Amino acid sequence: MKLEKITYRAGRRYHDACGAAHGLDLIGERWALLVIRELMMGPRRFGDLRKDLHGISANVLTQRLEGLEVSGIVTRRKLPPPASVQVYELTPWGYEIKPVFMVLGGWAARSPRHDPTLPISAVSIMQSFETMFDAALAGDAAMTVGFVFGDEPFVVQIENGTITTRRGHTDAAHVVVTTQPPLVAACVYGKVPLAAFEADGLMTLTGDRAVFDRFASFFNLPEKAPV
Repeated sequence: MKLEKITYRAGRRYHDACGAAHGLDLIGERWALLVIRELMMGPRRFGDLRKDLHGISANVLTQRLEGLEVSGIVTRRKLPPPASVQVYELTPWGYEIKPVFMVLGGWAARSPRHDPTLPISAVSIMQSFETMFDAALAGDAAMTVGFVFGDEPFVVQIENGTITTRRGHTDAAHVVVTTQPPLVAACVYGKVPLAAFEADGLMTLTGDRAVFDRFASFFNLPEKAPV
């Protein structure tokens, strides 16, 4: 069977038939992967994407979204009234990249140069929970933990040794933490006590504090690679 030659109109390409090389053709430009990351938990407006991608310019974000749209990874649509705003979202095929993020994140966290104190977005901290979750530590735990970052609510559910994260109302959560993503990272991965941030008015907790303490014990950063 004769293979079809696909011609790309723009962009830097590796001109290599390897699937991994073509993957880099699709998502290898700077910021592209992070744009995809921010769409992992549902549609986003342009302004919200730019807000959570620290340092990206409007021009570069536009270019990346256009490139990902041409590649079939991202699509855009207009929300119905009363919102009537344009949003970007991953296509079903686009969502299939999620395991790549989990493997890449877990691998890179072992780098001695990884700095967990750098800025982190709400979506990123949620995705990190799925990456760093230790089912053996969780055992038979069953809990729902809510997080509120500004006007964005998220829910993390742990049950039967599995973890799921999603955007959504926190009404049914056993405990709800209202703060900013970097402070959650400090509590969960840096094991900083909640009280340290509560005392400064940087974090509020409603519900069962013991549930959050147990939740935080299910996550640990991996040991650094011997390089």
